Amino acid sequence: MIATEILLKAYRLMCTAKAMAVTYEANRPICKYVHSTSRGHEAIQLAAAFQLLPCDYVSPYYRDESMLLGLGFTPYEMMLQLLAKGNDIFTGGREYYSHPNYRGDDKPNIIHQSSATGMQAIPTTGIAQGIKYLEKLRVDNVELKVTNTNAVVICSLGDASVTEGEVSEAFQFAALHQLPIIYLVQDNGWGISVTSDEARTTNASEMVKGLKGISRISIDGSDFLQSYEVMKNVVEEVRRERHPFLVHAKVPLLGHHTSGVRKEFYRTEEDLAKHAMDDPGPKLRKKLAELGVTEDELIQIENETAVAVANDFNAAIAAPEPDPSSVSDFVFVPTPVTEEKGERSPAGKEKILMVDAGLFAIREIMEQYPEALLYGQDVGRRLGGVFREAATLAEQFGDHRVFNTAIQEAYIIGSTVGMSAVGLKPIVEVQFADYIYPGLNQLVTEISKSCYLSCGKFPVQTLLRVPIGAYGGGGPYHSGSIETTLLSIKGIKIVYPSNAADMKGLMKAAFLDPNPVVMLEHKGLYWSKVPGTEDAKTVEPSADYIIPLGKGNIILQANDNCIEEGESCCVITYGMGVYWAKSAAKNFAGKIEVIDLRTLFPLDEELIFTSVKKHGKCLIVTEEQQNNSFAEALAGRICKACFKYLDAPVDVLGALNLPAVPMNIALEKEMLPNAEKVTDRIRQLLQN
Repeated sequence: MIATEILLKAYRLMCTAKAMAVTYEANRPICKYVHSTSRGHEAIQLAAAFQLLPCDYVSPYYRDESMLLGLGFTPYEMMLQLLAKGNDIFTGGREYYSHPNYRGDDKPNIIHQSSATGMQAIPTTGIAQGIKYLEKLRVDNVELKVTNTNAVVICSLGDASVTEGEVSEAFQFAALHQLPIIYLVQDNGWGISVTSDEARTTNASEMVKGLKGISRISIDGSDFLQSYEVMKNVVEEVRRERHPFLVHAKVPLLGHHTSGVRKEFYRTEEDLAKHAMDDPGPKLRKKLAELGVTEDELIQIENETAVAVANDFNAAIAAPEPDPSSVSDFVFVPTPVTEEKGERSPAGKEKILMVDAGLFAIREIMEQYPEALLYGQDVGRRLGGVFREAATLAEQFGDHRVFNTAIQEAYIIGSTVGMSAVGLKPIVEVQFADYIYPGLNQLVTEISKSCYLSCGKFPVQTLLRVPIGAYGGGGPYHSGSIETTLLSIKGIKIVYPSNAADMKGLMKAAFLDPNPVVMLEHKGLYWSKVPGTEDAKTVEPSADYIIPLGKGNIILQANDNCIEEGESCCVITYGMGVYWAKSAAKNFAGKIEVIDLRTLFPLDEELIFTSVKKHGKCLIVTEEQQNNSFAEALAGRICKACFKYLDAPVDVLGALNLPAVPMNIALEKEMLPNAEKVTDRIRQLLQN
């Protein structure tokens, strides 16, 4: 039997949630930012919240305000977010109502998540994945600074969201790896104006029947007593037995979808009346009366909560707005790597391939950091990567640290949010740049925004390796360049090394950076098999060698006399473009300065502008299709910053503007830049 004090606590919070919803509705001009309320969902949300401990993690979705009340957050704290006030403890006025994130010792931790419905499933499953890994290390007596073990994770979802493919990826991974996560699915029969009958053949519980390893149960989520008992048992089971569970809770929807999409727009009076019959508040009130709680006591609770909500709302209205000058804070957190260190070319060492430089860097990282692990498609023990870029790592570090995933780019990328949140340092790989698009949703909506929208509480420390580029007939889906797409995403860093030494030094810096870093690695440079790319092989730097992100490199100097005579130009490039530029420069003795950007964001503008001002002529070379590319945007930036120093318009040479790289080698050659094309363009530029 549930203690009466728990039932009274639940009823008090239900009354609080109802008073909040009534207050927001009565003050629509003040509550101008879009929001949802938990009306109808209060019982299951409170029942879940009451089971959690500070060591646990929970990802509430946008209707889970009652869950937040149950966790101990106050109406005032939540109203500050509702009104986008500066003192909003979650996001400083940057995020919607009931979009919390929290890191502390007194309540369960809450990672930041977007409003993209269902997208929280992958990052939150990543938390459970990380917890299982930490528990494995604890069994192996590996001491770590992080101790988030023996925890339970709850991922809250609306039933309409389970039709999302990324939710299925999360379910699949949790089932396969037996992760300690509970998927709490609240089913109110609606997905905005779409009914469940229109959108799906089965509910979430029926859906996961085909996934072996996920326990499941369906309950009446409007009944607090049933919800409490079920959630108590489920949480205890998952805490003890460490396997995934799905709780499907049928609930009514008593409020609007959101303040902007109102229930009267699309729901009938009959439907609204039917849902009102299952209001959790009156059900619990009746039960309390049966248990001997008097009418006066119940009325007192209702009156007290109404007064408290009104007072909190007035206080929230009076709270200060955010300082406009803070708008650019927390895009990134500071990195510890700020200068080049270590020995780039130790004496007596042999040259190594670029692919091996990456391999050796990760080996040294994993030897030093037990919280580092590597996963992705085909990187595990049998193959070690399709380019052998992870060869022998699983043998050395074990299958729990280096392992294969399914074909799940979204999961590979998005799970790093949760892994990072528990203190791990994931290195993950997307097999080809062309395959990154299924994972862009996670990269954009979850990873890139997490630091900014959590006010720095949840930066995502992840290193994403992406083999990129065309050579030798790779065809339309193995040859693409994606840097412009990635550079349009704010909140991530982009690295693009062109040789073995830079590969190792930049990879170390990218790993140590507490922010998300994408490392683009040109497949044509991995093995130096492309004619003219022999210089991609370098002496292996020392183990402590590191290059800060955002520092370009002058790899070829122009002759001072040529510069003084106005007969020089600079070529700004990266990746394979470095070798086209170096080859072309041989035709213009002493006249060409070649800059390897190395990092595309942050960008070494100081080096670029200094070089352009010195020469007065500039060619930007990229492998990407030229129109609307990063290279063209950079040309515009250079024109603005260096206009009075220019002797000719900034020129750009990229690939032809075709939808894909064709398979035939002759067609590929015709599409892409090469040394001859760069030579022709430099000649034209110098003749201006």
